[in-house]
Amino acid sequence: MHNSDDAALVERTLAGDQNAFGMLVRRYAAQARRVARILLRNPDDADDAAQDAFLAALANLARYDPRRPFGPWLVRIVTNTAIDRSRRRTVRRAEPLDERLIDGGEAPDRAAERGELAMRLRDALSELPERQRLAVTLFDAEGYSHAEIAEILRVPIGTVRSDVHHARRKLRDMLTEWKETVE
Repeated sequence: MHNSDDAALVERTLAGDQNAFGMLVRRYAAQARRVARILLRNPDDADDAAQDAFLAALANLARYDPRRPFGPWLVRIVTNTAIDRSRRRTVRRAEPLDERLIDGGEAPDRAAERGELAMRLRDALSELPERQRLAVTLFDAEGYSHAEIAEILRVPIGTVRSDVHHARRKLRDMLTEWKETVE
């Protein structure tokens, strides 16, 4: 992706350029939130975990190996931060209202269908074991390779391939069952 550019930004950050780390944050913020949300299933908690992960990354930036991609290194930190937050979490979950419904954007029936599908997908993902859920999302939604995911999850590449395969099959079965009951 941005490997050499990311390494240069890390180098600039370590040399004292505060704007350089801001560029890394802007580049990876959405991805960090998505990964955290996979694990936490709550947008507010995910935002907090992503922010904490960036702070941890900044504090540990000297440990980053510039010969390796920055994205998987950061996603590993996000994953650990989200898992830690999940273990400590004791507050009640609350889902925010969909902004498109408030602003009068999409037609209500279309938004309801899309919302129902999104809810079913979230439910189906939540039924997967954590490692499978993370592997399939990193592969299909975030575009990481099997090797990068193996590094992030610290498991063999064959395990990642198996996790993605089994997760896809389970998701397909669960969503097919739902679709058949709707039609």
